[in-house]
Amino acid sequence: MFIRQAQAPLRFFRTTPALRCPYLTHKFETKLVTELAGPDVLDLHDRLTDSGFRRSHHFVYKPLCDGCRACVPVRVPAAEFTPSRSQKRIWRANEGVHAAVVPAMATSEQFALFSRYVAARHGDGDMADMDFDDYRAMTEESPVDTHLVEFRDGGPAGKLVGTCLIDALGSGLSAVYSFFDTRQPRRALGVYMVMWMITEAARRRLPYVYLGYWINDSQKMAYKARYRPIEALGPGGWERLGSTGVPPASS
Repeated sequence: MFIRQAQAPLRFFRTTPALRCPYLTHKFETKLVTELAGPDVLDLHDRLTDSGFRRSHHFVYKPLCDGCRACVPVRVPAAEFTPSRSQKRIWRANEGVHAAVVPAMATSEQFALFSRYVAARHGDGDMADMDFDDYRAMTEESPVDTHLVEFRDGGPAGKLVGTCLIDALGSGLSAVYSFFDTRQPRRALGVYMVMWMITEAARRRLPYVYLGYWINDSQKMAYKARYRPIEALGPGGWERLGSTGVPPASS
């Protein structure tokens, strides 16, 4: 597969062999991958994100699995976001959290929180084996406009309770990866962090927050449909996801 650019065609590769899917049992995943590079890398990243790709390090990828189309790219129109009652309660419960946008540079404090989060939520996944150098690569290896957002309890010098790696696009913010203190479940810090990104995108007058892939049958990924309104990418383009959590009819 190729996309022709002004400089040279963009080449895509399909990953092989297929690996076990981390979200759906008895499924296997393969990905369509290409490298982010060249003088127009920012525009390229924008276009590929709008086409349903996600970034990791210097690459972007999109699921291309045999017999499965469960991964649906989703985005939230920031200016139209209407929090539910429970989301409003979560926002109030975290009023004392201080958010700061910082350079995408890894710290030992972040890595300690990251390690606890992965052990609690994804202990059986590939990320459980990541060391500090792996975390630093994930954080710092980016050819586009990438930052971290640190969330601290009680003020700028408070305890780190959450971190989000985000890409700034011409059309919005893309949530690359987030992690947080899972020992305070009632505060629902993960929900709060997504709402903060939506609020920040609206403040910057950016139209969308890209949340990656929504998978209706995966407990780990189905939560994304709770941010309303939300749009899903299907063969007919971006369309509103129905209130029942069903993808657009065209997809």
